[in-house]
Amino acid sequence: MSMYCYQCQETAQGKACTIKGVCGKTAEVSNLQDLLIYVSKGIAIYANQARELGIVRDDVNKFVMENLFLTITNANFDQNRIVENIKEGLALRDSIKEDIVKKGGHIPQNLHDSATWYADSAAEFEQKAAEVGILATENEDVRSLRELLTYGLKGMAAYAEHAFVLGYQDETIFAFIMKALAATTDDSLGANELVALAMEAGKYGVEVMALLDKANTTTYGNPEITKVNIGVRNNPGILVSGHDLKDLEDLLKQTEGTGIDVYTHGEMLPAHYYPAFKKYSHFVGNYGNAWWKQDKEFASFNGPILLTTNCLVPPKDSYRDRLYTTGVVGFEEITHIPPREDGKAKDFSAIIAQAKKCPAPTEIETGEIVGGFAHNQVLSLADAVVNAVKSGAIKRFFVMAGCDGRMKSRDYYADFAQALPQDTVILTAGCAKYKYNKLNLGDIGGIPRVLDAGQCNDSYSLAVVALKLKEVFGLDDVNQLPISYNIAWYEQKAVIVLLALLYLGVKNIHLGPTLPAFLSPNVAKVLVENFGIGGTTNVEDDLKMFMGQ
Repeated sequence: MSMYCYQCQETAQGKACTIKGVCGKTAEVSNLQDLLIYVSKGIAIYANQARELGIVRDDVNKFVMENLFLTITNANFDQNRIVENIKEGLALRDSIKEDIVKKGGHIPQNLHDSATWYADSAAEFEQKAAEVGILATENEDVRSLRELLTYGLKGMAAYAEHAFVLGYQDETIFAFIMKALAATTDDSLGANELVALAMEAGKYGVEVMALLDKANTTTYGNPEITKVNIGVRNNPGILVSGHDLKDLEDLLKQTEGTGIDVYTHGEMLPAHYYPAFKKYSHFVGNYGNAWWKQDKEFASFNGPILLTTNCLVPPKDSYRDRLYTTGVVGFEEITHIPPREDGKAKDFSAIIAQAKKCPAPTEIETGEIVGGFAHNQVLSLADAVVNAVKSGAIKRFFVMAGCDGRMKSRDYYADFAQALPQDTVILTAGCAKYKYNKLNLGDIGGIPRVLDAGQCNDSYSLAVVALKLKEVFGLDDVNQLPISYNIAWYEQKAVIVLLALLYLGVKNIHLGPTLPAFLSPNVAKVLVENFGIGGTTNVEDDLKMFMGQ
């Protein structure tokens, strides 16, 4: 094996990628990402000791947060960028160690290797990277729980980073990330302790999604019910994909009055629901579908594409000269937009200049899709929803949030949505919605049968809605509500959403199209027995099971 990675749903043969990632990353990149996480664990060990001495460094929090985010599936494929981060991490680790000594702290002699190992050449990095991956943990169940926790932290870091760029942060979240990351190096911790840490990660998952919700809604307003155009205009365009609303805001300001239209793609669709973005007349619609179709949709768009976060696939020659990355995203020989400096906006002038020379997008569909059903909007409709439930007009809600992906088996979700009885409503968030958000599924008394809350992080909205309905109906347990969970997952942000739902007490969640490969049989058994976690089979049998038939 030249690598070992099983953090995403599409991992090879449902087991692990061992030669090259299904996502497209090379073995070298995969191994160096493992080493970057390893170095981050060493930093976390010192950061925890520093905290005990009252030393909290924002640069350390930010660096570890970004490293976790950078190693999420489909974020960064740039080997040079990862090597530079490893070098920076080793220097930062030594800097924290010096702070501890200056403060009078004692550095233990038996620290984990991640806190003491050092090298300064790419060749040494590659050699070490081959030794510190997933399989370095021999016990299968401990390995499984360590990876479950690590992937939850990656998802948590992604949401923390989005809040961070909007000026919102919570020190307790950073403290937990450091504690949990260091815990994955502690051989004295067994399965029980690691399960407890994973559940605690769920607690902080709820808190980080609440923090991001606050950051987004305070900055851009509460999402509103919105019709989004999916056709095109005749002007040159720029396509924005990923999740970062601040990047979109900077771009919209810089393109105002230039004659260039701005479109969203994939997980950026929900940006249209925020009031702050509606004032831009050149913010004209959504182009295309979920992330995995970008190879064709980026080609037909004709103009520049800005990738703001993960969900990048290795670019085709047909558009690679029009692709730009920013933030944690990277791909070798693709132009990267540097971070903000001194509070200034990112400089998107190169993208704008290229857009002016490009033809308008090629139209691939027409019409509108409706979204904007985040918790504030849904709760404003609470009376209508409650009355529909009480009258029997709505028999059941189906949470079909999560991720879309390439596998043919994911057509299950489109088929499932179409097979649902007319007295059911779908609650969704994330790009899984592209399997059914353009289908004509109708409404129930004016309530659309697909209620889109937004991006994957807006799964928080669905939890808020569920808890509010529990309160309205006077129930003791959220699981008594007529809500079923049939969730599609793909990468690590889905992991923290799952842990958050488990922390909130939600049971009988079904994950598909396959259960995570990183769950060992024993760990999967614990989740099944304690939380009722299940997989999917086929539409007919699953529908009978969900409807209690």
